[in-house]
Amino acid sequence: MKRAHVDGDFGIHKRIARTEAPSMKHYVTLGTILVAIGSLATSEAQEAEQAAKKKQRATSGELYETIAALDAQVFGAFNARDVDRLMGWFTPDVEFYDDGGGDGLSDFAATKKDFVTLFHNVPDLRRELLPATLEVYPLKGYGAIAVGEQRFCHEENGKQDCGTTKFSMVWRQTGETWKLSRVLSYAH
Repeated sequence: MKRAHVDGDFGIHKRIARTEAPSMKHYVTLGTILVAIGSLATSEAQEAEQAAKKKQRATSGELYETIAALDAQVFGAFNARDVDRLMGWFTPDVEFYDDGGGDGLSDFAATKKDFVTLFHNVPDLRRELLPATLEVYPLKGYGAIAVGEQRFCHEENGKQDCGTTKFSMVWRQTGETWKLSRVLSYAH
């Protein structure tokens, strides 16, 4: 029995010695883990900074101001229910996608027909951009993408009825002229 006790004590001492005196390998592993954690934190901070810079570029600057002004002109024609002026903002090969009903995809002629019908059926419909949501991204050699949210309102049963939707619009620039070539209206 005494021998078993000695072996048992020796085993305990070995475990204590390992716990009390970690090898260099343990220090290297611990150092590597700490460096990795520091790198992740730095990487996350850099990503957040880059995202903030992209957001600032998308919501300010000359391109943003140009597209915001164009948006106001397009929807000035929409709110005036001036179909001919409104359609002047679209390219002949426009594709208009709308999840709010109908066929979902319209070409130039169908888009014009849809606006004529809409203005006839809802003559007091108005669109307003929710300015804080507008973001504009350059498309090198083509134009720009505008994304945001918009509110449409009209009177129904003597009360203001409004709904908010999302949009994405691709603006094609030819020389100094800007026109809409793709429109997505969704989240109705």
